Amino acid sequence: MIPQIYFEDVKEGDEIPTLTIAADQTQMFFFSAATYNGHRIHYDQSWAKGVEGYPDILVHGPLQAALLARAITDWIGADGRLVRYSIQNRASAFPGEELRFVGTVTAKREVDGQALVDLAIRGEKGDTEILMPGTATVALPKRA
Repeated sequence: MIPQIYFEDVKEGDEIPTLTIAADQTQMFFFSAATYNGHRIHYDQSWAKGVEGYPDILVHGPLQAALLARAITDWIGADGRLVRYSIQNRASAFPGEELRFVGTVTAKREVDGQALVDLAIRGEKGDTEILMPGTATVALPKRA
């Protein structure tokens, strides 16, 4: 069970725990099925290489976005709430590559009784390549 984090425990500059995933072809196939995404670049290697010109099939941008959201929701715990989430898909990822989903607290504030925390978030691979930058705001519980 993930321990609950509270508004009072968070400070600007804190990093959320990194979620590291290497998507495989089975996970990608099931994601295509679950999202009704029949685009062949996600499951047909000869199509992805020969027709589209990629070195391999592509990990879905929405799968990466879901994993980045998971990194956030894992961190905020059962009593936290994802209030705002915005990302941009800027680069490709391929099966078997180690992908990291990270975030840093940029601000915290109280608005209309809500304890809000702003994050700079991103999906990345390799030493420096950013796949998916973005921002998020979460509402955290306060200690009694």
